[in-house]
Amino acid sequence: MTISLLLFYLFAGVTISAAVGVVISRNPVHAALFLVLAFVSTSGLWVLLHAEFLAMVLIVVYVGAVMVLFLFVVMMLDIKVDPLREGFARYLPIGLLVAGIMLFQMLTLLSAKYFGVSFDPMAKTPANYSNTEEIGLLLFTKYAVPFELASVVLLVAAIAAVVLTLRKREGVKTQDPSAQVLVTKAQRLKIVSMEASVPQPLSIPDAASAAAVDANPGASK
Repeated sequence: MTISLLLFYLFAGVTISAAVGVVISRNPVHAALFLVLAFVSTSGLWVLLHAEFLAMVLIVVYVGAVMVLFLFVVMMLDIKVDPLREGFARYLPIGLLVAGIMLFQMLTLLSAKYFGVSFDPMAKTPANYSNTEEIGLLLFTKYAVPFELASVVLLVAAIAAVVLTLRKREGVKTQDPSAQVLVTKAQRLKIVSMEASVPQPLSIPDAASAAAVDANPGASK
């Protein structure tokens, strides 16, 4: 048994165990921590497949951002778990059916050689090969337009989520661009007449005390 195969069985076993822990855990925080462990183990599997960029994205984006945000939300909202588990028995048959279909698909993929399907072995890459560089070249050359379209769609979705969230909340200050455009010059500038105030000169004793304070600042403390 080679080291790569041993690491594969190790990461795969940890991933499966962590996934089972996510499903059977009664505490949402524990389930989230099990999911973090599953992500880390999956990134190890991707490193074994020479997909270093995907492994780093999984660690940085999902473990470092998404799961941390999820943990903060779970701990701040104090979600009641008992009401969420009331319909577990009712939806159990549907869950078992979906799980059976997914298991059948995975077994079919793993036993594809018995159906006349062959997979080419992984090509050997040189020592200076960079998976990240290859993905970057593909994204910004061949798939530049789909990549930019996906960025625009995600940006629109983020803006729509913010607008829908803040639209009906009370006490939130928002801007109305249509009303701002229709503002006239008289509405933008308002001249107020105020009486001028002239400061009164200090008397002689006050001026002497002020000069003494300026000369010795430590004396007034």
